[in-house]
Amino acid sequence: MANLTDRITVDPKQCGGRPCVRGMRIRVVDVLQLLGHGLTFAQILAELPDLEEADIRACVEFATRRVDHPVIVA
Repeated sequence: MANLTDRITVDPKQCGGRPCVRGMRIRVVDVLQLLGHGLTFAQILAELPDLEEADIRACVEFATRRVDHPVIVA
């Protein structure tokens, strides 16, 4: 897979600084929600035709890296 920074961008002036796909206004969370609702990669690509399959995979990898840390319970 290409470097995540090639696929996932963060710009404080775009989408409130939330992670987006390749500088577009498609947020990582939007792609993840579609996956969570059971859409297939093909369905997501049909819904968001500017995306590429590698973008969807990058969103999943990005999320995996973000949650891969210990949770501290007080």
